[in-house]
Amino acid sequence: MRSWRAHLGRARLLVRAKLPPVAVDAVLTAALLFATAGLAHRDLSRSTSLVVFQWLLLIPLVWRRRAPLAVFGAMAAVAFLQWLAGAPLPADVALLIALYTVAAHSSRLRTLSAVGVLELGALLASLTWTTHGRTTQSFIALSAMVIAAAVTGVNVRTRRAYLAALEDRAGRLERERDQQAQLAVAGERARIAREMHDIVTHNLSVMVALADGAVFAQQRHPEKAAAAMRQVSGTGRQAITDMRRFLGVLRADEPDALRHPMPGIAQLEPLAEQVRAAGLPTRLSVSGNPAAATAAAQLTVYRLVQEALTNTLKHAPAGTRAEVRVRCSPDSVRVDITDDGPAATTPADPSPTASGHGIPGMRERAAAYGGQLDAGPQPDGGWRVSAVLTLNPPQDGDGAR
Repeated sequence: MRSWRAHLGRARLLVRAKLPPVAVDAVLTAALLFATAGLAHRDLSRSTSLVVFQWLLLIPLVWRRRAPLAVFGAMAAVAFLQWLAGAPLPADVALLIALYTVAAHSSRLRTLSAVGVLELGALLASLTWTTHGRTTQSFIALSAMVIAAAVTGVNVRTRRAYLAALEDRAGRLERERDQQAQLAVAGERARIAREMHDIVTHNLSVMVALADGAVFAQQRHPEKAAAAMRQVSGTGRQAITDMRRFLGVLRADEPDALRHPMPGIAQLEPLAEQVRAAGLPTRLSVSGNPAAATAAAQLTVYRLVQEALTNTLKHAPAGTRAEVRVRCSPDSVRVDITDDGPAATTPADPSPTASGHGIPGMRERAAAYGGQLDAGPQPDGGWRVSAVLTLNPPQDGDGAR
């Protein structure tokens, strides 16, 4: 029994997959024509009008899914004419199929209207064609079939709507996942671009400054020129090391990737020494406990100081002095980088650039920690960059209160 049902289910799925709905309905109509013609063979052979009613009741089923209400209306009209002619036919079962189609494909109001029409037809048929005083029993039986057809159609429509809603929800979730993945990729690309920009720009700026100094000193002070070139070599090697370390962190299969941490507040002094060697006198002061900041926050502090000093080194005139102050607290880290250059020669234009790095990138770094960054000229001359990083951002619930 189960095997027979399984084969029937597979055959049904195959038919639905291979044949269009109109073809399936045409096969159904042909089967009903043969079946009902066999049941009413004697009546049909005696009356041509019954043959006409037989065909008019069944042929519209071919288009039942294209125009459910129109097909039902046409078949109901034919059934009414058949009742007037006083000729009951087995083909009247097609009205139940038409009602099922209306319930499965139309609105609730149209379904109720179709049920009302068939209930009226059931009442007329029971009053006219029932014998032996069984009018009530006949009407109850016909009404039960009408209600069963309508309920079956409504259930099919409800299930179809439910499946459509599930498909729509799955589609929306998939689109949201794709968008989130794209945003994550874009954010990661921006982060990598900022890191690459900071590493390359700073080291190249220092190397250019050292090389220029070596050119000017090679005639009168060859020992200073040689020292500057050694600094260029050391800075280049440091740039390569930083680049390899950064790329190693990005590679999950790198065995030593996590053994070499990225720079933090403790590396600010070597950074200041490097900038001093390039010709920018720099004073560094760190107060508080840097250990209160996470490694990522310390990397952000390092990159902010590195970018600000690089801008000063590139744009400020000779003789400019820089000062870096880092103040650590349990809840935040404040960074101030200032220089005493002339007001007319500011380190950089704070407006966004085409690449989106530089000062705009510094603002993005600060914003990632719920902080802010201000950059601009000082009233007495020079340039100032101030940033505050929040180490313990308030939760949404706390913020709402």
